[in-house]
Amino acid sequence: STGYEQEKEVIRSKMGGKVGLPCCYEIPSFDSLQNYRVYWQKSITEVVLAYAKGKKISRNERYDSRTAMDTRNFTLWISPVEILDNGSYHCVVQELKNSENPHVVCTKPVTFFVAADFSKPNVTAEEFANSCESTEMMVTCSSHGGFPKPKVSGALANKPVVWNASRVSQSSLSLYNVTAHLWLSVTEDISFTCSIEYNGFAQSTTLLLRKTNDCVVPTVPPPHNVIIASSIIIIIFLLALILAARYLPRHGKCHSFFQKQSLNA
Repeated sequence: STGYEQEKEVIRSKMGGKVGLPCCYEIPSFDSLQNYRVYWQKSITEVVLAYAKGKKISRNERYDSRTAMDTRNFTLWISPVEILDNGSYHCVVQELKNSENPHVVCTKPVTFFVAADFSKPNVTAEEFANSCESTEMMVTCSSHGGFPKPKVSGALANKPVVWNASRVSQSSLSLYNVTAHLWLSVTEDISFTCSIEYNGFAQSTTLLLRKTNDCVVPTVPPPHNVIIASSIIIIIFLLALILAARYLPRHGKCHSFFQKQSLNA
């Protein structure tokens, strides 16, 4: 008999954590590990861990110090989890009671998704120009050190926007860095949210974009003909004052002379 393959199971974990990948069989209480051979394989070709007749029978430098197997239900424990652990696994259980014809009890595929947290997005806004009507600015969102490759989304007042440009790069440790740019014409204060989504996890940051108030109306000098007309009026007014100042004292003296003559009479 070739045994049977169970339905694929999906396991998720964070980098640096501890995870247990489930197998498909538990040894009955009356039975012993001596009667079984168990293989844990990654991508079919790479043996992560293997036991036969109660003893470990394989060595894998990348996994040896980070893995252990439950000797009753064959769960594969990995700690600490690394990015390269991401992938497809198979647990194969064989019964050895008849050593000439090992019996495959079951096989189980497990898909293991590893995630590394991205940094909280850094959102900045740089002004390029402003007027009474609007402020022109470039909004930048960046995040780094995460896994797997992220989806970057932006929302202006909760309405999705399309980035003008975005760039995703991968470091030597297989971690991703992401930067996205958006050019905006802001006519009023409005909130902008940048979200980084990766393998069911998300990080987001919201920034209030402020409309710069640049509505100072410049002083316009009066027309040339208005200046000339104003100057003529001022000159005429000053001449009138001068003439009045000269005439009024004389007029006052004549008036007092006639008053004296009338009294003498």
